Amino acid sequence: QVQLVESGGGLVQAGGSLRLSCAASGSIFRSTFSRNAMNWYRQAPGKQRELVAAITGGGSTNYADFVQGRFTISRDNAKNAVYLQMNSLKPEDTAVYYCNAHWPGSALTHPYDYWGPGTQVTVSS
Repeated sequence: QVQLVESGGGLVQAGGSLRLSCAASGSIFRSTFSRNAMNWYRQAPGKQRELVAAITGGGSTNYADFVQGRFTISRDNAKNAVYLQMNSLKPEDTAVYYCNAHWPGSALTHPYDYWGPGTQVTVSS
């Protein structure tokens, strides 16, 4: 059974920090996790889900302009985990944060696009 589980969300004051974690489990990840793309998205009330940060299997990263310089995405392929270190948080960062695992497929594996249930991050002013 494939699972992505986020943790680390909570309530923090503006200017504070949180570290989100996402643990991936399931047999499909044994051969693909170290090569897949892991992404963090967020969705605020009344808004569309948006990409926050992405990391490839090789460790290349990409960030949305609104978190550039404040958030850092990283991964531990040995643990099938991805992290999002969030610093200098602002009230507008308040949202549910989702972990996403994306794999385009290969000759031996099917493509996938898995999502976690999300973790709430609330930043008070």
